[in-house]
Amino acid sequence: MDNALSPFLELSRAEWARLRANTPLTLDEEELVALRGVNEFVALDEVRDVYLPLSRLLNLRVAATQHLHEVTSGFLGVLTPRVPFVIAVAGSVAVGKSTISRILQALLARWPGHPSVDLVTTDGFLYPNAELERRGLLTRKGFPESYDVRRLRGMLADLKSGAERVEVPLYSHITYDVVADEVMTISRPDIVIVEGINVLQVPPTGASGGGTASPSGREPKASGGGGEATDHVHVSDYFDFSIYVDAVETDVEQWYVDRTFALREGAFQQPDSFFHFLTPLGDDQVREFAHMIWNTINGVNLRENIAPTRSRAHLILEKGPDHSVRSVRLRKL
Repeated sequence: MDNALSPFLELSRAEWARLRANTPLTLDEEELVALRGVNEFVALDEVRDVYLPLSRLLNLRVAATQHLHEVTSGFLGVLTPRVPFVIAVAGSVAVGKSTISRILQALLARWPGHPSVDLVTTDGFLYPNAELERRGLLTRKGFPESYDVRRLRGMLADLKSGAERVEVPLYSHITYDVVADEVMTISRPDIVIVEGINVLQVPPTGASGGGTASPSGREPKASGGGGEATDHVHVSDYFDFSIYVDAVETDVEQWYVDRTFALREGAFQQPDSFFHFLTPLGDDQVREFAHMIWNTINGVNLRENIAPTRSRAHLILEKGPDHSVRSVRLRKL
């Protein structure tokens, strides 16, 4: 157990696993292989011990939120559209957010009552490379100022307003850029998982989100007249539950280096890959490049902007050097 003064209850993996109760394992090994990220191994035991209890908790939270919505509608005497339950998954580059998000998406979609579960990554809300270069931010990619935060908030506002269709920009990890003129359309999902390094960040006092407002105009207006809608609304204001994936930085750095090597033998081989230039290099050069990117960009961003948001999450998954979750910290109600 955690310190009584802490806002979190700390549970070992064994303690957390018991909270699965009788939740059945609905994924098999073949399905799990398809959900794993590059250079990540997640065993079925990990799904059973960690992600099944988490899916059970989330299912209970979804049901409670839906009931609250019905109670509020009854009180107001109006029929309002049911809006999606929004889950955030935050953490460093290479910590395993995408794999966890895909596993949760698959598990939650198999619970009764919410078969429609969509997954959104915030990479699509980065400014295009040309715009980042124009602003002198290409080497700050992934830092808060490199995202069109207003567009992200506008998308979430549309979802939480019950919009029939919501468009989400797409990102290519091959070209390392936003895909021009292509979007993913979300239509009235039961649950939306929003995954990204920036989802729990709050801009400094007085900072503007930048970018463009939602085309629907549904985002709440800032008080005090006349300005854009977003200045006093944070991305995290739209989340019903948030998860932070945590690990020791030296472990995450090693995972990033290992992933770079794996991608060199895979996706980077494509001629249109942004990192194709790494493919003819020797191991020492690739390793040096990966550590350089970590030490000048990803590690700095983790320490300055990502890790400080950990305490804002409802739940923290703490990983060990082998990528497996060792303990869970759940925010006390």
